[in-house]
Amino acid sequence: MSDRTPLSTIVFDVNETLLDLSTLEPFFDRVFGNATVLREWFAELILYSQTVTLSGLYVPFGDLAGGVLRMVGENKQIAVQETDVSELKSLIGSMPAYGDVVPALTRLRDAGFTLVTLTNSAPSRAPTPLEKAGIAALFDDHFSVAEVGNFKPHPSTYQMVADRLGVDTSSLCMVACHIWDTIGAQSVGCQGAFIARPHNNVLDVPGVPEPDFVSQELSELADQIVRAQMITE
Repeated sequence: MSDRTPLSTIVFDVNETLLDLSTLEPFFDRVFGNATVLREWFAELILYSQTVTLSGLYVPFGDLAGGVLRMVGENKQIAVQETDVSELKSLIGSMPAYGDVVPALTRLRDAGFTLVTLTNSAPSRAPTPLEKAGIAALFDDHFSVAEVGNFKPHPSTYQMVADRLGVDTSSLCMVACHIWDTIGAQSVGCQGAFIARPHNNVLDVPGVPEPDFVSQELSELADQIVRAQMITE
């Protein structure tokens, strides 16, 4: 019998963890003449989302995404048009799911876990990004950081999910391809599961919690979680 707390709920990040961010590359190639600017823009977006939260402020993630796009354009002396911002927001809301998502979610549902999402994105009208990707129905609930006015990895975001579900954070496992997300979840007692999507890796630093589960394939990550749960029972 393991001393690991039994898990009841698997919490999934959405953007890049479930939905394929790389499908935005043609947009960045058109606007900047270089598809790799996507990675620069996204890193700046995460930086400034965290900056906003640390400063005690909040703006919708989509508005921040547009503002950062304009800022990157200024840095590169490229005039970003409002039509570009609108197109980017539309593309973000229409990203497809990775091919390993449905098998992994099905595996976890069949094992009896509650499945929910926790995203930095604000709630959207139907059809939602997850509905467009064809995976919304595989989840039991969906949560947005807009409810607490803080972006991940602020502790209140993960605590909000636990409170809404009426469970302790120790029964949650945060699945994300961003190590800052699993670190944030683990800081409030959740377990962390890291999926190594392209351009994302674990952070090996003494004193920083390592994920409880790590894989390059989401179905394998799901198998790890299921096997660990069997040991605790």
